Amino acid sequence: MEISASVVKELRERTGAGFMDCKRALEQSGGDIEKAVEILREKGLASAAKKAGRVAADGLVGSFISADRKTGALVEVNCETDFVAKTEDFQKFVQDLAEHIVVEAPQSLSPEEGGAGPYLLEQTFKGQAKLSDYVTQLVASTGEKITVRRFVRFNVSGAGLVQDYIHMNGKIGVLIELALGQEGLSANEEVLNLAKDLAMQVAAARPDYVRRDEVPQDVIEHEKQIFKAQAMNEGKPEAIAEKITMGRLQKMYKEICLEEQPFIKDDQYSVSQLVAETGKKLGTEIKIVRFARFEKGEGIEKRKDDFASEVMSQIKS
Repeated sequence: MEISASVVKELRERTGAGFMDCKRALEQSGGDIEKAVEILREKGLASAAKKAGRVAADGLVGSFISADRKTGALVEVNCETDFVAKTEDFQKFVQDLAEHIVVEAPQSLSPEEGGAGPYLLEQTFKGQAKLSDYVTQLVASTGEKITVRRFVRFNVSGAGLVQDYIHMNGKIGVLIELALGQEGLSANEEVLNLAKDLAMQVAAARPDYVRRDEVPQDVIEHEKQIFKAQAMNEGKPEAIAEKITMGRLQKMYKEICLEEQPFIKDDQYSVSQLVAETGKKLGTEIKIVRFARFEKGEGIEKRKDDFASEVMSQIKS
């Protein structure tokens, strides 16, 4: 039978379930909305959708590296509580998802998020349903909102390797790519130790860029204006303020550019000096290509409503 869009819309508003789930439920119920609601509830889809308004700021960052170290993935999956994040099922899901990203090579999260396909949430996961449907079932089984928030996938085309690092049981995750001057060094102990140290550096020191020529010009100009205003407000003459500005700019580069940061294990070296020295020892060039750093829940605004304000907000709605 033909299911009208208005009936699907009504069912969606009542249950919060997805469009196709509502349409299928209505087809199965012969257009009866009450039966369709029960069908969605029985499948766990309606109860999952009711959790959509909750804040999922806990969770895990997971990673996976291919056996040849040419491909790696970093993914963040959020849930509501530390209790669920520590369960074996949730941790296995995050690990399996990171491996899936390495093997299946999605380009973007979903069409709604923008970017090109293939889309991660629309891919078949573990040879079963779409990942989005798998997540819905996971929500129903855990009783919490679960969100696949973001991912990156690095693939090395020439000589080089990808290294991961997970800190504090999934609170912080790092993926870093190194280019090597010759093949056959991706399993070299010196190279692997360097890659691990660099990944730890990114986790601890939180750089934004690999090197200073990656810093956007508008960011530089903005910071220069602030530094100069600070110096002028300190009562410095303009000529002195200019010199102070340049000095503070150099200090900024050492904070936000990985290569210019002091090495965390030995601050007598900068990261660029460490990389160059390792390359010299091995008789090859080593270059940091890129990195990604995910911190669990960063940027997600956690709800802080007290009980009274929560009740009031429900009354008003």
